[in-house]
Amino acid sequence: MQGGNRPDRRRKAYALGLNAETWAAWYLRLTGWRILKHRYKTKAGEIDLIAKKRKTVAFVEVKARKTREAALEAVTPASQKRISRAARIFVAEHPKAGFFTLRFDIVVIRPWALPERIESAFEAWE
Repeated sequence: MQGGNRPDRRRKAYALGLNAETWAAWYLRLTGWRILKHRYKTKAGEIDLIAKKRKTVAFVEVKARKTREAALEAVTPASQKRISRAARIFVAEHPKAGFFTLRFDIVVIRPWALPERIESAFEAWE
């Protein structure tokens, strides 16, 4: 069967995503960020990474794609809404987070390239 079977592709995509999140977390740590949560799950959805640096808390979506453009396109309005809802839950559970600058970043993981962090990639508070 061309392209492999669906469960096999899903497993590979899941493994690629975990690997990308690990690379992104290390990149953030090396640039001075502290990882507060990895794969933060709520009833509203999941946030790949929640990181803090000084007075900023970033809700980070990690995308592994061949190009920067493909990664940015993969963060759809629906996923932005899901991340925003999950971020609201995080802030409700951790009220001190409200004293920090809160933003939504994307970390792009591409083959043979250093990770790229896009600050304030979208505004999702509604």
